[in-house]
Amino acid sequence: MIVEPGELLAAVNSPDDLKKLSEDQLVQLSQELRQFIIDSVSIYGGHFGASLGVVELTVALHYIFNTPYDQLVWDVGHQAYGHKILTGRRDRFPTNRRYGGMSGFPKRSESEYDAFGVGHSSTSIGAALGMAVASEYKGEKDRQHIAVIGDGSMTAGMAFEALNHAGVEKSNLLVILNDNCMSIDPNVGALKEYLTDITTSRTYNKVRDELWNVLGKLSKFGPNPQHIARKVETAMKATLMKQSNLFEALKFRYFGPVDGHDVNHLVTILRDLRSIPGPKILHCVTVKGKGYALAEKDQTLWHAPGLFDKITGEIYKKHHDKPQPPKYQDVFGHTIVELAEQNAKIMGVTPAMPSGSSLNIMMEAMPNRAFDVGIAEQHAVVFSAGLATQGLVPFCNIYSSFMQRAYDQVVHDVALQNLNVVFCLDRAGFAGADGPTHHGSYDIAYMRCIPNMVVSAPMNESELRNLMYTAQLPDAGPFSIRYPRGEGVMPEWRTPFKKITVGTGRVVREGEGVAILSFGHIGNYAVRATNQLLAEGLEPGHYDMRFAKPLDEEMLHDILSRYKAIVTVEDGCLQGGFGSAILEFVADHGYSIPVKRLGIPDRVIEHGTQDELYKECGFDAAGIAAAVRELTGKVAAQLGIETVIL
Repeated sequence: MIVEPGELLAAVNSPDDLKKLSEDQLVQLSQELRQFIIDSVSIYGGHFGASLGVVELTVALHYIFNTPYDQLVWDVGHQAYGHKILTGRRDRFPTNRRYGGMSGFPKRSESEYDAFGVGHSSTSIGAALGMAVASEYKGEKDRQHIAVIGDGSMTAGMAFEALNHAGVEKSNLLVILNDNCMSIDPNVGALKEYLTDITTSRTYNKVRDELWNVLGKLSKFGPNPQHIARKVETAMKATLMKQSNLFEALKFRYFGPVDGHDVNHLVTILRDLRSIPGPKILHCVTVKGKGYALAEKDQTLWHAPGLFDKITGEIYKKHHDKPQPPKYQDVFGHTIVELAEQNAKIMGVTPAMPSGSSLNIMMEAMPNRAFDVGIAEQHAVVFSAGLATQGLVPFCNIYSSFMQRAYDQVVHDVALQNLNVVFCLDRAGFAGADGPTHHGSYDIAYMRCIPNMVVSAPMNESELRNLMYTAQLPDAGPFSIRYPRGEGVMPEWRTPFKKITVGTGRVVREGEGVAILSFGHIGNYAVRATNQLLAEGLEPGHYDMRFAKPLDEEMLHDILSRYKAIVTVEDGCLQGGFGSAILEFVADHGYSIPVKRLGIPDRVIEHGTQDELYKECGFDAAGIAAAVRELTGKVAAQLGIETVIL
C-alpha cells in the first residue's frame, strides 16, 4: 500500500525545498509530516511515539540550519523518522527496518544528512562537540553543531561527561534537550525531578518571560543591558528555584523551557540562537506520541507498537488456536519473581528497560527489591556489585549490546572480586529490525575471557528457569545467562526448578559420523536440521552444551573420541566465541578432527528478521544441514568411502 504525502510534504525532497516555504506554511507541513508518519508506521511498523513528539522541532531545525553543512546529531535516533523523510528518503520510507531496506536509525553510510550513526543513547553531545572542535580547528567559523537529546538519555554518564567538557571548550555547540519525561519507560531519578521543577515553576517562567521582554526593548542600547539581564536572570533562577541552574553551572547558556510543538516560535528561537556563540542549551518540552491520542496516553505501549489500525487504534496481533510459547524476557520476568519469593536475597536491576526486559513484573510485585537506575549501564553493574558485597544476589538484566558499555565494571568491579552478580543478557544474538547497533553479537566472546565468569545459554524456557535457579545458589560467583529476543519453544514452560551442575551439557540426540554442538536457543534450529538429515539417511549427533565456560570436558572427550567431525553452532561472533572455545579444547588436548564453526561472521550484519539474518550467515536449519553434509562428504572422501553414510 502506498502512503501518499500531503500537498506541501510531497514537494519537499530536501531541506532546500523546505526553506522555500513561508513560515506560515510550516504549521501545515508539520501536520502533514505527522500524518505521514502515522500512516506509514501503522502499515509498515517501526518506532512511533518518539518521532511524533519532535515533528515541529525537526521542521524548525532543517528550516533554520544549513544541513548537512551544519551538523545535526540525533541521540538514539528512533525519533529521526521526520528527519529522514525531510532529507530525501520519503519514498524509501516503506522499506524502513526491513531486510535490505532503510535503517531505522540515522546512519552515515545512508545519507549525508545523518551526521553521526546512532542506536544507543547519550552519544550526541560528545559527538557534536567533537565535530565542533574539528570545525574550529579547520577554520569553519560559520558551521553550526546541534545535538538533540532526550531527558532520558541525559541521565547517562556520557552525557554529563560531554557537558562537562563542552562547557570549557567554548565551541559553537547547541544542545537541544527534548524533555518529555520518557525514554521507552517513564524516566526516573533526580534529573527528571530537577527538569520537572524547571518546567512547572510558574513564577520562574512568568518572571523570565517578562525579563526577556524588557531585554528585547533594551537591546537597541548595546550589549551591556543584555549582559546585565543575563546576570539578573541567573540570580532569579537561583532565588526562585532555590538552586543554581545545573546547565549554567557547567558554563552553558540555558534557554527555556519552551513549547516544543510551536513550530513558529521554535523557528524564531533557533534563528536567534544561531547567532549566539559558545555552548548553549535549549530546553524544549514535548509530548511523546504528540498528535495521536492513544500514543500520548500510553507512551510506553506506543513506543514501537507494531502494525495497527490508525482509526481505531487496534494493535494487530496474531491469534492462535492453541497455546504459544512465551517470550524469553517474560519467562525471565515471572521466574525472577518466583525465585525472589523463595530467596529473600534476590534483587532485580535494570538500566531503563523494565518493560523491555520484563523486570517490570518484579517492580510491580516487589517494588522495594527491583530497581530501574536510568540509562546508566555502568552504574547498574557497580550498583549490583555493591548489593552483592552485602550478601544479596542481584540479577542485573541488560540487553547484550548495552552490556558492552559496562564491560570495565563487569571485569573490575564484579569478576575481580568474584561477586555473585547474575547478568541476564536479553536480546543476545540477532535483535532483528533494530539492526547492528542492537545485535548482541559479542557477549559470548567478551564474557568468556573474564576470570571467574560463568557463560551460559538456555536452549529453551525450562533451561532458562533452571539456569536462573542455579545462578542464585550459594557461591555461584559471577554468572552470565544469554537469551534471544522473541519467543521460545515451550507453551508449557513453567517447569519445576532443577539445579544444573555448572559446566555440564546435555545430549539431545546420539548419532554417528558428525556431531552438532550447539549453544543456546539456536540449538532448536539444529534440531530441525537433524530431522531433515535423518530423512536423508544421515544420523548426526546433537549436543546442547549449555556452557561456553566452563566447558563440559567429560562430554567433549567422549564426543571427540567417537565422532569423525564436529559442527558448532552459535548466535554470536565466530571470533572468540563458543566455536573458538571448542577449537581451543580440540587443540589443547591433541585431537585431530575437522571442526566447522557456524555463527556470526566478522562483518557488520544489517537489519532484518532473525530468520533472514540466520540464513544470510548460514546457520539457519538449512545452513546447519549443509555444513553436516559437507563434513560428511569430506570425511568419507578422506576414508576412501564412496557412500556418504559414515
